[in-house]
Amino acid sequence: MGEQIILAFIAIAIGIDASILLFVPFVAVSYRRRGGLSLGRSLLWFAALVYFWAIWTYTLLPLPDPDSIRCVGMITDPLEVVRDLQKAFSEPGNPLRHPALLQLVLNVLLFVPLGVFLRVLGARGIVTALAVGLGLSLLIETTQLTGVWGLYPCAYRFFDVGDLMTNTTGSVLGSIFALVVPRAKRGMAPRADADQPRPVTRGRRAIAMVCDALAYGFVMYGSSIVTQLWFEYVVRDRAVVLDGRIAETVGIAAASGLWLAVVLITGRSVGDLAVQLRFAGARMPVPIARLLRWAAGIGGIGALPLLGDAFDGVSSLLILVSVVLLFTTRLGRGLPGLASGQELVDARADAATRRRV
Repeated sequence: MGEQIILAFIAIAIGIDASILLFVPFVAVSYRRRGGLSLGRSLLWFAALVYFWAIWTYTLLPLPDPDSIRCVGMITDPLEVVRDLQKAFSEPGNPLRHPALLQLVLNVLLFVPLGVFLRVLGARGIVTALAVGLGLSLLIETTQLTGVWGLYPCAYRFFDVGDLMTNTTGSVLGSIFALVVPRAKRGMAPRADADQPRPVTRGRRAIAMVCDALAYGFVMYGSSIVTQLWFEYVVRDRAVVLDGRIAETVGIAAASGLWLAVVLITGRSVGDLAVQLRFAGARMPVPIARLLRWAAGIGGIGALPLLGDAFDGVSSLLILVSVVLLFTTRLGRGLPGLASGQELVDARADAATRRRV
C-alpha cells in the first residue's frame, strides 16, 4: 500500500509540473475557444494530466534493478480471465478479496477515466473509447514485453491479453458512464459567443499576471540553461559555468527584451494576450504609454537586477507592490495602468464593434 501511495504522489507531482508548463497555452486556447476560463473544466483537464501520468507510473514503476529482474513471458490465452474468475469464486474465502478478482477489477477501473475524458473533453463516443483504450493498453503491454523498449534485457512484467480485454472494457464503460454529462458540456468545440466581450475582473487580471510570471520564468530559465550548456560543451569554460552570472544575465536580458518587443508591437503583455485584455485611453503618445507599461510590468521589473545587485531588493519590492495594487486599483489595472494612465478593457470589444458597424 505504501508503494501505491508513493506512485500516486509521483503521478500528481508530474501532473502539476505538466500543468504549469501548459498553463499559458491552455489559458490562451480557453479564452479563444470557450470565451473564458472555467474552474470545473480546468480541474477536469488537470485530472486528465494526472491520470495520464498515473497510467504509466502504475504500470511501469518502480523500475527494478537490472541485476535482480526475473524474465517473464506472455499470457496469450484470452480464457485466462475466465479461469481467474472461476478460481476466485471456487476457492475458500471471500471471493471479493481474492487477488485474481481484485486484479481484474482494478484493470477495468484503471481505464474507466479514459473513456470519461474522451467523451467529456473530446466529445468522442464508444467506438473511439474502444480504439484508444485498446491502443493505449497495447502500448503499455508492448512496453512491458520489450523490457521498456530495450532498457532491460527481457520483460520483467507479463504481456497479458487479458489485460488488453479488461482495460478496453474499462474505457468503454467510462464512455457509457459519461453519457450523464449534458451534450452541451462536452468537447472542445468553440462556443458560439466565444468572441463576445466579457467583463473585466480582478480575477481575470490575476490570471494574466500568473501567465506573465510563468512565461517570463520559462524564457529566463530556458535562456540561462542554453547559455550554461553553450559554455559547458562549446566554449568549455568551466569557471564561467560554475560562476553562473553570465547565464543569469543572459536569461534576464532575453526575457525582458522579449517582453519589451511584445508590448511595443502588440500593446499587450503575454498574459494580456492570453486572457484577451488590453489597456486603453492613453493621454500620451501610444509608444510612450506602451514603454511605461513594460517598465511597470514584469519585463521592466524583472530587468532591474541587470542594473546591479542593489536593485534585487527593489525588484522584489515592486513585485509585492504589483500584487497589492491588483486588489486596490480599479479592475486590477495595477502598476502598468497607473504608470500609463490607462484602463483595462476586453480586447474583443473592438472586433465586436466592427462587426456591428
